[in-house]
Amino acid sequence: MELSETDLRLAAALAEGLPLDPRPYARLGRALGLDEADVIARTQRLIAAGTVTRFGVIVRHRPLGYRANAMAVWDLPDARVADVGRRMAALPYVTLCYRRPRRLPDWPYNLFCMIHGRERSAVEDLIERTAAACDIALAPRAVLFSRRCFKQRGARYAPQTRAADPDTEAA
Repeated sequence: MELSETDLRLAAALAEGLPLDPRPYARLGRALGLDEADVIARTQRLIAAGTVTRFGVIVRHRPLGYRANAMAVWDLPDARVADVGRRMAALPYVTLCYRRPRRLPDWPYNLFCMIHGRERSAVEDLIERTAAACDIALAPRAVLFSRRCFKQRGARYAPQTRAADPDTEAA
């Protein structure tokens, strides 16, 4: 898909995230000099063309009181990873679940999931529930609790030429 300058500016603006607004596409359109319908149509085209490959939400969990955050990693037979991963991802408290290649000999794990909680013991209980629900209680695993919080952001699709948002003032 050939991207126009407007499409590039829209992709860059989408990478910054949608504004918390009852009509986020209208607000984004005002910043880009477009109407709401045009922003929605262009966004749909960017998604259909594969230019924008993911559209999701980033929750900043620490300000919400979720400070016990763990990445649980399992070493599963490759033939089981897809099925277990689907089951794990369907659990309401699992926020991320994905497969990664092993890095032997030091890192034998191939299935990862993230669980956030307010207390470490609660997260540990959820990890045990996950293992039981997915029939992997005896599988080798490790639990890595976060010690630091890194900046969370979405994917970057275009050079950052952030459009001015008329609804916010520069600091």
